[in-house]
Amino acid sequence: MYHAKISGVGSYVPERILTNHDLEEMLETSDEWIQQRTGIQQRHWASAEQGNSDLALIASQNALKSAGLKPEQIDMIIFATLSPDHDFPGSACFLQAKLGLSGIPALDIRQQCSGFLYGLSIAHQFIRSGQNQNILVVGSEIHSKGLDRTPNGRAVSVLFGDGAGAAVISRTEVSNSSKDGHLISTALHADGQYAKELWVPAPGNGVPGNDRISEDMIAEGLHYPVMNGKTVFVHATKRMAETLSQTCEQAGVKLQDVDLFLFHQANLRINDKVGEMLGLDSKKVFNTIQRFGNTTAATIPLGMDCAVKEGALKPGMLVASAAFGSGFTWASALFRF
Repeated sequence: MYHAKISGVGSYVPERILTNHDLEEMLETSDEWIQQRTGIQQRHWASAEQGNSDLALIASQNALKSAGLKPEQIDMIIFATLSPDHDFPGSACFLQAKLGLSGIPALDIRQQCSGFLYGLSIAHQFIRSGQNQNILVVGSEIHSKGLDRTPNGRAVSVLFGDGAGAAVISRTEVSNSSKDGHLISTALHADGQYAKELWVPAPGNGVPGNDRISEDMIAEGLHYPVMNGKTVFVHATKRMAETLSQTCEQAGVKLQDVDLFLFHQANLRINDKVGEMLGLDSKKVFNTIQRFGNTTAATIPLGMDCAVKEGALKPGMLVASAAFGSGFTWASALFRF
């Protein structure tokens, strides 16, 4: 059985920054209201010319540089996103073309905020089987073009930002498990009975009628995201704490032995609550939501890259990660960086 490691990470966020003050008039809100409820201070929004795969391309190039690899050394792409360039084909194919990697498998996955950890787990299995050598796992989102930018969308629209993060997962040998970088374990979960607690009703073939989208649907705002915030908060804190504890326990690792915690960045209050429930040292929890908002599938690799650049994440560190998102889906991972 082969081992896998994160051999490189990279990220990219668009140049345009919107602070909470920039949203005050647009959404009839305030910086104080947003920060108290979410912890967010600003977010990045893509330009009119940028597509999802454009953000993903730059993050991927940075990850390849970090790993010391050329694009042609990648033998599979896994792209996690809920905001694809087009309904079809998948964004992984557009990214593949931009990287010049014709012929290798290109896979899109739709696990929303849990997407990167789902992708990491999939890559782990392909590497362990011996089928692949280097897999590019990407999380990338452009939310800004799909938000209700009126006061009606205030509760959701203040949360999201645009950005991309990528990691190269490579085959490796492990001679010292307490020092050598390697993926230890991952856990994936879902509960579809809560699918409509956080979703976009339209367009879709599940919408009653003969059309995926209609003027009436647009007039009703069904093409904008809808969230039951209280239900999401309760389930997110419970499930993230639960899966993280179980993953560490099954690996024989105590939470206090983890060097750094990388959580999905949906709401600072959620991460603070998870830390409180698990009795974590807050200094070990690395958060980026203040700067980027919720970039969904991108938050964990984006945060990982930021942690490396800021010296908070170094080779040999033991890292635990957890995410929760629409679906409901949730996941966790434990790895030596």
